[in-house]
Amino acid sequence: MPEGHTLHRLARLHQRRYAGRPVSVSSPQGRFAAALVDGRRLVRAEAHGKHLFHVYGPDAIVHVHLGLYGTFTEAPLPVLLPVGQVRMRMVGETHWTDLRGPTACDVLNSAEAKAIRDRLGPDPLRRDAKPDLAYERIVRSRQSIAVLLMDQSVLAGVGNVYRAEVLFRHNVNPLLPGNQVSRELWDAMWDDLVVLMKDGVKVGRIDTVRREHMPKFMGRAPRTDRHGGEVYVYRRAGQPCFLCGTEVLTRELAARNLFWCPVCQA
Repeated sequence: MPEGHTLHRLARLHQRRYAGRPVSVSSPQGRFAAALVDGRRLVRAEAHGKHLFHVYGPDAIVHVHLGLYGTFTEAPLPVLLPVGQVRMRMVGETHWTDLRGPTACDVLNSAEAKAIRDRLGPDPLRRDAKPDLAYERIVRSRQSIAVLLMDQSVLAGVGNVYRAEVLFRHNVNPLLPGNQVSRELWDAMWDDLVVLMKDGVKVGRIDTVRREHMPKFMGRAPRTDRHGGEVYVYRRAGQPCFLCGTEVLTRELAARNLFWCPVCQA
């Protein structure tokens, strides 16, 4: 599932290509009420966590959640015939965009959109984020910090990759209960997530390895993985930790695969 940086990257792209002008919106698949926004001016595109909002006005906000299989494809004009099950097509002055396979794609009013956002925790990529709210929820919980970081009502936008990597970078045992997380540790993790996720928006992939641990400095081969990016533990089960050489472990936790180093994160 795409993590928050992907949605913010899409929001910036759609803001640049479509905002401030009328947009032709259709649904070749016929499963989206495109007529409610077709031909209207897109006011802005924004993201909150893993949710994307195209705001056409207070009575018409297109809400998209990509889920596991949703994808946007972007191309310059001219427009081509739809290929596959296109849920939503946007056509602007210079580009067109197709959306396929999302978990959600619907038209909401401002109250309905606010209700979705009110259910989400603070997003490290938003200027209006309040990390104190996330910490208040974490420190009241006996659940592990690994579970809490993936709870979108606690913290919005963090997925399995950022979860595994920020815990490693701060030497945190993934099973540490939330009520044992110090304020100092939380502040450090939040600040780190802000930096890492902003970099993800900029480059379009997740890189979490510090400069001195990159391949060219360690004399190792670059990572080859469909997720891209250099990481410490994510999807590296059975491989040696870059820092201590111990085998990276994995287990299922709350229906997701967890990765960690048993020495660096003891």
